[in-house]
Amino acid sequence: MTREARAAPELAAFTVAAGPLLAALPRGDGHPVLVLPGLGGSDSSTAPLRWFLGQLGYRSFGWGLGANRGFGRRVTDGLDELLAAKRERGPVSVIGWSLGGLHAVDLARRRPDAVRSLITLGSPLAGHRRPPAAIPTTSIFSRSDAIVPWQTSMLHDGARHENVEVRGSHLGLGHNPAVIVVVADRLVQSSRDWRPFTAPAWAGSWLRSVA
Repeated sequence: MTREARAAPELAAFTVAAGPLLAALPRGDGHPVLVLPGLGGSDSSTAPLRWFLGQLGYRSFGWGLGANRGFGRRVTDGLDELLAAKRERGPVSVIGWSLGGLHAVDLARRRPDAVRSLITLGSPLAGHRRPPAAIPTTSIFSRSDAIVPWQTSMLHDGARHENVEVRGSHLGLGHNPAVIVVVADRLVQSSRDWRPFTAPAWAGSWLRSVA
């Protein structure tokens, strides 16, 4: 867990980098973005990411279900109702951190018509149900993740499925500056004109795409 102690410095780095990142990253089109927390986490854990997305111009929101304790009817019904309410203004992009990524995949499988894109952060996707082939899906992972083995986060099929590697801890993925760069780039893609992630030259040392 020594490696996970980096989460606090990563939050400090996010705070310092927020201004320059806002100036450098593409602005959003205002579409809704749902952000799901990891195991044991609540909406407070995703607040920095949701704040940043709001600054970029997206209508970001949390899941409003308290702490993420796993699967069950309460989560399924709650997310279905939430997606239906937000869907009125267009398809919703869904970002899921760790276990939240599995909830995001399940939600997209239930309502592919209402989900614009999926982004998972350090999620153990191996052995779980696959994301719908038609929905652009990006799995962001770190080889130094000390909680979820990075190999389990890899997507292996789908023309619109990709893996992007960042440097950092599992507990810091929600406020890692490199993650922010990837998320901002992915959200601006339309489902019609989607193309794989390419790291901007100034951020190339932070992250890279992995086939």
